[in-house]
Amino acid sequence: MHWAWLVAASGFVALVGAAGFRAAPSVLIDPLHEEFGWSRSTISAAVSINLVLYGVISPFAAALMERLGMRRVVAGALVLVACGSGFTVFMTASWQLLLCWGVLVGVGTGSMALAFVATLTSRWFVRHRGLVSGVLTAAGAAGQLVFLPLVASLAMAHGWRTASLCVALAALVVVPIVVFLLRDHPEDVGTTALGATGAEERVVSTGGAASRAVRVLFSSARTPTFWLLAGGFAICGASTNGLIGTHFVPAAHDHGMPQTAAAGLLALVGIFDVAGTVASGWLTDRVDPRWLLGGYYLLRGASLVLLPQLFAPTTEPPMWAFIVFYGLDWVATVPPTVALCRERFGANGPIVFGWVFASHQVGAAFAAFAAGFTRDHLGTYDLAWYVAGGLCAFAALMSVRIRSSGETGVA
Repeated sequence: MHWAWLVAASGFVALVGAAGFRAAPSVLIDPLHEEFGWSRSTISAAVSINLVLYGVISPFAAALMERLGMRRVVAGALVLVACGSGFTVFMTASWQLLLCWGVLVGVGTGSMALAFVATLTSRWFVRHRGLVSGVLTAAGAAGQLVFLPLVASLAMAHGWRTASLCVALAALVVVPIVVFLLRDHPEDVGTTALGATGAEERVVSTGGAASRAVRVLFSSARTPTFWLLAGGFAICGASTNGLIGTHFVPAAHDHGMPQTAAAGLLALVGIFDVAGTVASGWLTDRVDPRWLLGGYYLLRGASLVLLPQLFAPTTEPPMWAFIVFYGLDWVATVPPTVALCRERFGANGPIVFGWVFASHQVGAAFAAFAAGFTRDHLGTYDLAWYVAGGLCAFAALMSVRIRSSGETGVA
């Protein structure tokens, strides 16, 4: 077995954990509201901080991986997540929620965000690069599948504190796997990237990781391609993590559905997302990524516009159809976006994707807060679903307008 597959496996486990840790607050909104009396917009603000940092930290983490290595960065991030989740059991004020779930968990999971996928696949794979990108991206869906029903059940049966401690323990369990299996470069174990004909060309990093990340940003931001990718991905984040990922459970509960049932539906989105994202990776190796993105966004927007009519106390066939369809499309956008960053920006592609992913999380954070604000003041989430559907149509238009010829940004 080529060592690249062991590295991919350890990365998959870390990404599963990161997705589960980040998604956990969505099933704790109502328990925290009931115990502390904090408004949903206040609790959503903590989720928003988490989402912003999850994205903003990503390009700096990608640059830091060039200097310190993937293994050190990912292992440290897991410890930070464990601290952030564990400390929540002692909180008594809302600012402590913002610090723990927002800042600590946001920084920790951001260091294991999708820029980590771009870095790993760029270093370790030449053959099957798109497919592996899809599989690793699907790890996020697997994280939801594993953690959301478990966290919801623990929160209802034993309280939200037990659920938080479970997340902290799970983060610590992943650390030894990363330490023993994850390697930074193929030559560290005397091999080359899978499918490569020679040793990889390493990026020579001058200055600090932060300065390199900023230089790449200023360089890539001079191209229209960067802004089209970033704008579309911001809408992607708003319509997935920010809206569905954060507010689907409380929205379903508003219509009489038990929280555990709603969390189970969200986990099913994760199951189908695994298939959809792996298939998207396979297609990315064969189809123009721009047209894939356009189709994904357009279909997602149509499904969001229909969602308000599907909520009910029980799961009827139309809701099952939505779960299957939306799951297949959830993060299918990632493999073609990673491919476009790599094609247009060369060796800087992982860091550029980190900045594009930062826009994804800014969009997610805005949607998480705006949907909570809408629910507090209008008593329903309907407006949030309709606006998100319209934005997805705009994202489809931006995606197909990306130039077919390469535009590069070199720091």
